Amino acid sequence: MKILGISCYYHDAAACLVVDGEVVAAASEERYSRIKHDSEFPKRAIRYCLETAGITAAELDIAAFYDKPFLKFERILETYIASAPLGLPSFIKALPLWLKKKLFIPDLIRKSLDGFEGKLLLSEHHESHAASAFYPSPYESAAFLTIDGVGEWATTSFGVGEGNRIEILKEIHFPHSLGLLYSAFTYYTGFRVNSGEYKVMGLAPYGEPKYAQTILEHVIDLKEDGSFRLDQQYFDYCSGLRMTSEKFHRLFGGPPRQPESELSQREMDLARSVQVVCEEVMLRMAEHVRRETGQKHLCLAGGVALNCVGNGRILRESKYEDIWIQPAAGDAGGALGAALVAWYQYLENERSVGPRGNQRGSYFGPEFSPEEIRRRLDVFGARYERLDEEEIPGRVARLIADEKVIGWFQGRMEFGPRALGSRSIIGDARSEKMQSIMNLKIKYRESFRPFAPSVLYDEVSSYFELDRESPYMLLVAPVREEHRQAMSDEQSDLFGIDKLNVKRSSIPAITHVDYSARVQTVHPEDNQLYYDTIRAFHDLTGCPVIINTSFNVRGEPIVCTPEHAYTCFMRTDMDFLIAGPYLLAKPDQPDWAEQGDWRDEFELD
Repeated sequence: MKILGISCYYHDAAACLVVDGEVVAAASEERYSRIKHDSEFPKRAIRYCLETAGITAAELDIAAFYDKPFLKFERILETYIASAPLGLPSFIKALPLWLKKKLFIPDLIRKSLDGFEGKLLLSEHHESHAASAFYPSPYESAAFLTIDGVGEWATTSFGVGEGNRIEILKEIHFPHSLGLLYSAFTYYTGFRVNSGEYKVMGLAPYGEPKYAQTILEHVIDLKEDGSFRLDQQYFDYCSGLRMTSEKFHRLFGGPPRQPESELSQREMDLARSVQVVCEEVMLRMAEHVRRETGQKHLCLAGGVALNCVGNGRILRESKYEDIWIQPAAGDAGGALGAALVAWYQYLENERSVGPRGNQRGSYFGPEFSPEEIRRRLDVFGARYERLDEEEIPGRVARLIADEKVIGWFQGRMEFGPRALGSRSIIGDARSEKMQSIMNLKIKYRESFRPFAPSVLYDEVSSYFELDRESPYMLLVAPVREEHRQAMSDEQSDLFGIDKLNVKRSSIPAITHVDYSARVQTVHPEDNQLYYDTIRAFHDLTGCPVIINTSFNVRGEPIVCTPEHAYTCFMRTDMDFLIAGPYLLAKPDQPDWAEQGDWRDEFELD
């Protein structure tokens, strides 16, 4: 039984192929189109999924879409009618796309899948999120909580998964949305909505929660059980083309920050304030769900589940025994969820649970053989040394210890927004200068942005206050006290970005200003080569922690192919690239000139 899951037209388009209950392939369209957060129909991602399984669209039994377009259009119409005539400009802007594409998703899918004559299923948006959270988890039964901007009507839902069934028990509906509240502050602090929220989370520790009480008193009416209502006088997303209203701007002391302008302490305090409020809502919701369901495990999905600081607090402060978060928690993961809804809910197949879940490291993307990598590198005239596989861990570990920055391109690409040791840039977490070097010379991004550690799963507790695995980089945990470095009185008095260059631990490159880190644990069952490389670094230096950041530069998706990897390597100040068995040193490479558009290979007629 072959099931294709599809998400598109809202945020992150993606495709996922499930064969007899097993995820065979999954990828976001952005990785092929090279358009970050590409929302268009995922032609290239679908082609990758079908080619991986060696099948054609005609051999698919089911195509499952992650959303119900008519329900969503009903919400848009009702919202416009309720605010008319104020919403006319935004309605006029949205209507052509709905009439041309979004209302006719079933026809579009059949037209795009040549020869497909199978069943077409539409899941509700939060049902897809819930399925993506529960079904791959390691639990026979669990509560689930899904929080995002908005689906059809729901913005938050919770329920219970048991065996092969999921049941949504309660929802919060638009326009009351925790995701949209966070996005409003993303917009107000000068970042791009639906992609800059993680920048707000990264900026928050540099500020103070000066505005948190203002948010709670005026903007959000938060109840003890985590339910809430937003005062719509402070927002403009129902009737306008902005996130925030003039009343919002007056409340917080001025107009939104202009994108790319200098960050002030005010933006840092705003970021900290909305982060504190978001965490409080998440905690109250999680505890209410536990009381309502009696479940000892919690599964999370939806865009807000990518708030790893909030996730860490749920793990530490709630009464759940454990939590599990879908690594592709946003709309891309809806493709996976829709396919699993079809397999378990519609077809009523039995579900078996592995001790570490069924997400398998989330390595569902494409991989390239050594011969294919060599052929593609040769197009550039690249110069390389071929290593035996057993040589790679030791060689790379020595380069990391020498403070070299390395592009790491190995195995199957990750599904989800995080690089997990397949399409990564890696370096020495002990280096005081590595965060600045990587941000300014490699990633070309804001200096305040923190980097994440990859740590051996069996050593995580020796460096972080975390007693379990975190394979998907979705939990923030404090660095252990014995690895911290106390600040002087003078350093303690620093404000904002001035805190950035203060060494805070023995692994300063991944220690945030509040002594926390967004932890990824690495297990050999998921990624043997990456584990062996960190193990070799541990044997060499005594430290089981390295830097892991995504293999891309600011504004571009994570690399997918060898061409993307080599291009990114040559455009930046990376020192080495290890692509499959091939080790490339920057000084050995020919002079770089742009080589054209590597999207061509994935273009479809």
